[in-house]
Amino acid sequence: MVITSPHNARVKEWAQLLEKKHRDKTNKYLIEGAHLVHEALKSKADIECIAYDVDKGIPSELMGIDSGDMDWIGVSEAVIVKCTDTVTPQPVFAIIRKQSAEFSKLLEVEHSLVIVLDGIQDPGNVGTIIRSADAAGADGVILGRGCADLYNPKTIRSTMGSLFHMPVIEGDLLDILPQAKQGGARVVSTSLQASSTCYEYDFANTSWILVGNEAKGVSASVQKLVDDTLIIPMRGQAESLNVGMASSVLLFEAMRQRHFCNSLE
Repeated sequence: MVITSPHNARVKEWAQLLEKKHRDKTNKYLIEGAHLVHEALKSKADIECIAYDVDKGIPSELMGIDSGDMDWIGVSEAVIVKCTDTVTPQPVFAIIRKQSAEFSKLLEVEHSLVIVLDGIQDPGNVGTIIRSADAAGADGVILGRGCADLYNPKTIRSTMGSLFHMPVIEGDLLDILPQAKQGGARVVSTSLQASSTCYEYDFANTSWILVGNEAKGVSASVQKLVDDTLIIPMRGQAESLNVGMASSVLLFEAMRQRHFCNSLE
């Protein structure tokens, strides 16, 4: 199948997925670029169709991967421009049906390491934290209310495909965190008033790391559910770290303790 007109009805439906209200309504989202499409294919995401620049052909990195019975659709450059939000659109995109991760399964993981986001509004920060969580071997990511949309194109690009590697769950932290605590999790967050550093804390057990809004931090209602507070020590003159960077420091310290301490003894 080939579609060249940007006014085609199907193209209009694809382009609408750049807006959250249409992603929510259709339960679908759009990813752009060969790398993300490749990760979606490898991860067996529920792909509805893959559209590629008909003049350039299917990208070589997508060849040979089992794609099941989904549609491969050749499209014009005008269609690609209409359906993507980058300045220089890549020659392939895919439409994917949302798949909800099961929170109950995350609760069953022994000694789980989870990063919890409370009101992180920047899509780049949300995507970066998901990517860092994946790299550090975390068991999941929780997005509380007020966070940037997981399926925002900027969020998805920032994950660099990590979106497809681990459960990312959206929900109300006032409901989710009490359930985690009942299952043995300790909720840990950062505080400038904390007396212990992240390098003294024991992340070996079930640790749910909570990070808050870029400007306001963790909300007051969620803060009441925190068990332990830590500080990330800094030797230089910077006043603070970006929330994405701070999350990475905590996640990688947890990874170091869990997987590399013995090798250094």
